[in-house]
Amino acid sequence: MGPSLLLLFVVGDILGTGVYALTGQVAAEVGGAAWLPFLVAFVVAILTAFSYLELVTKYPQAAGAALYAHKAFGIHFVTFIVAFTVMCSGITSASTASRAFASNLSEAFDLDLSTGAGVTLVALLFMGLVAAVNFRGVGESVKANVVLTCVELSGLLIIIMIGLWAIGGGEADMSRVTEFDTHGQGVFGAVTAATALAFFAMVGFEDSVNMAEECKEPVRIFPKVMLSGLVITGAIYVLVAISAVALVPVDQLGEGDTPLLQVVEAGAPGFPLKIFAFITMFAVANSALINMLMASRLVYGMSRERVLPGPLGRVHPSRRTPWVAILFTTLLAVGLITFVGEVPALGGTTALLLLAVFAVVNVAVLVLRRNPVEHKHFRTPTFIPIIGAITCAYLATPFTGRDSEQYRIAGVLLAIGVVLWVVTVLVNRRLHRPQGDMDDPEHLGVGGPIN
Repeated sequence: MGPSLLLLFVVGDILGTGVYALTGQVAAEVGGAAWLPFLVAFVVAILTAFSYLELVTKYPQAAGAALYAHKAFGIHFVTFIVAFTVMCSGITSASTASRAFASNLSEAFDLDLSTGAGVTLVALLFMGLVAAVNFRGVGESVKANVVLTCVELSGLLIIIMIGLWAIGGGEADMSRVTEFDTHGQGVFGAVTAATALAFFAMVGFEDSVNMAEECKEPVRIFPKVMLSGLVITGAIYVLVAISAVALVPVDQLGEGDTPLLQVVEAGAPGFPLKIFAFITMFAVANSALINMLMASRLVYGMSRERVLPGPLGRVHPSRRTPWVAILFTTLLAVGLITFVGEVPALGGTTALLLLAVFAVVNVAVLVLRRNPVEHKHFRTPTFIPIIGAITCAYLATPFTGRDSEQYRIAGVLLAIGVVLWVVTVLVNRRLHRPQGDMDDPEHLGVGGPIN
């Protein structure tokens, strides 16, 4: 892969559900200065990106955080928890996308799905369709990713162009862009709370490290391309947030799961709203499918490594897809959509899970400095992973004002994983099988969720 194609891949992994679905909720947390949490989230992401760049050029295998944690700490349960947390973040991300898909479908076809039950039903049907496609098997390619990236990017560029047109014509209220509505918690508290949610929009860059092996001269080219991709997406998110609050009052923007549709309707009444709704549906559908593919294959990999029950590793005799793992991950998603449902809770949980993983990765960089390798690799300044670890850990704490529901969701998901791990240990002992320890997490063969 050359730099241009690699850049499109990185940008495509990051763009998606987060900005399409959560811009309004971020604005509701902080007010008109909704661009600031996206900017802070970008800074946090780029700190962690430096750590990923050192690790992926040092250990160029496609296994991501689980591999780095295993090499750094060598504790098999920690490796399992990191891998299972990444899997859970993929499911919560896909559930967020399913809910956003249902809301945009309602707008595109003028359906009366204003009630929670209607949107939930459509989201469940959509997740069933994703499971069916997942079961059939999907061959992914970089060329397909380029097409999907262009579609997702076009929707955000439409928002930016509408915003610039309205601002140039004096139809936008730019005074809102600098206003804070902190709900009595102070600017710092409001911004950190909104950042904890906005970070979901930056998800995906960590999955891009798996393409380093496909890159020409990865040590020289990949760091520049990955950081450029982060800067491009960060700039797009800030411009989208500015356009949104300048055209739509914050209290209206925070209502519902289709904030950018409101921006199009307010800034360009003549623009075919259905076209933009379809673009949004396409973007979030792609995110849901790829995340469920990742989650099911990761469960399959952990089963094959004997750290999850053996039946989860069963493969369909004709389709050759891990049908039990697909069923398991789909049932978890169905439970989240049915009993949680709300986009902010699901998106916030995704960010929570990944922030915890990123804190571990930042620490792993420092620990693995004790293990030099012979080949040349990227090296990040020591202060960056230190700041990255502290920042990610802080954003994952309740001190940011994070909704306690997100901790409950994450806790239930991780508790399911721990129970399955304990059951697997007991069964292996009873049957005198060697307990899986994921000595080579590279066999899991996956990275993380995409946005």
